[in-house]
Amino acid sequence: MKNAQLNGLKIFEVTARKLSMTKAADELFITHGAVSRQIKTLESALGVNLFTRKNRGIYLTAEGIELHKTCQDIFFQLNNTINNITQKEKSNSLVVSCEPTIAMRWLIPRLGDFQERHPEIVIHIFAAGGEVKFIEQGIDLAIRRNDFDINCFVEPLADEMVGPVCVPKLESTILTKAVRLHSKTRLNAWQKWCLQNNQISTEKNSNREFEHFYLSLEAASAGLGVAIASKFMVDKHLADGRLVAPYGFCKDGSSYCLLSATDFAFDENKLIFLKWLKKQFL
Repeated sequence: MKNAQLNGLKIFEVTARKLSMTKAADELFITHGAVSRQIKTLESALGVNLFTRKNRGIYLTAEGIELHKTCQDIFFQLNNTINNITQKEKSNSLVVSCEPTIAMRWLIPRLGDFQERHPEIVIHIFAAGGEVKFIEQGIDLAIRRNDFDINCFVEPLADEMVGPVCVPKLESTILTKAVRLHSKTRLNAWQKWCLQNNQISTEKNSNREFEHFYLSLEAASAGLGVAIASKFMVDKHLADGRLVAPYGFCKDGSSYCLLSATDFAFDENKLIFLKWLKKQFL
C-alpha cells in the first residue's frame, strides 16, 4: 500500500466517523477541499462509491460501512501497538515469562540480587510454559528448556542437570522400594535417568503422578517419595539438608535458554538481564 493510500484511508476513517467533511477537516487540521479530493481519489482507486450524498449530507454506502469497520480495527490496533512500544521505552521494565517451577524455586528467590544491582530495571514475572507468544502474551523475554521447536533469538544459559532426590530418611531405599514421584510435564524423567545410569527399573517401586513438576518436588520435600529433580530447582534444599541427591546429577540432553523476539544486541536491558542470568546458573 502506498503512503498516499494510507493517508487517504485515515482521512476516510475520520470522515466516516464524523459523517461530515467539514468536521473531518477540523479534526485533521486540513481544508475541506483536501478531504474531498482524498475521498474521491480513494473511491477512484477502489472503483466503488464510499459515500452517498443526500440533502446536503453524506452517508456511508454498504462498501463504505465495511471499509470503515476494518479501518477502525486496524487504526485501533496500530495505536495500541505504538502506545505499548512507547510505554515500554519509558518504563524501563522487562516482562519475563518462565515455567512456574523455575519462577518459584529458582528465579524469584534470586531477583532481589538483580534489583539491588540494577534498580533502574524492573522485572515482571509472567508464569507460563511451553510455546512462547511474545506479542499475544505481552512479554519481552522467556526462560525455557529447549525441548520444543524455537523460532526466535536464543541465548544458552546452562545444560539441564537431573537426578533423584528425597528426604534423608529415604536415601537407602531410592532404588529398591521408595515411591517414585512423576510429573505430567516430565513424564519420562525416571525412565530416561535409569537408562542413562544403567539402573534397572524394579516393580518393587510404586509410582505416584502429579500434574506439575513443581508438585512432584514439593512431594519429595514432604517425604512422600523420590523425584527426578533439576539440580537448579533444588539447590537450596540440598544446601540446607532438607533433600539429598545420593546419585548426583547428570545432563539429560536439554538446556535452559533465554528467548527474545528481537536481537539481544539492540536492547541494553536484555543484555544486562542475560549476563546476570548466566552468572546465576554457574
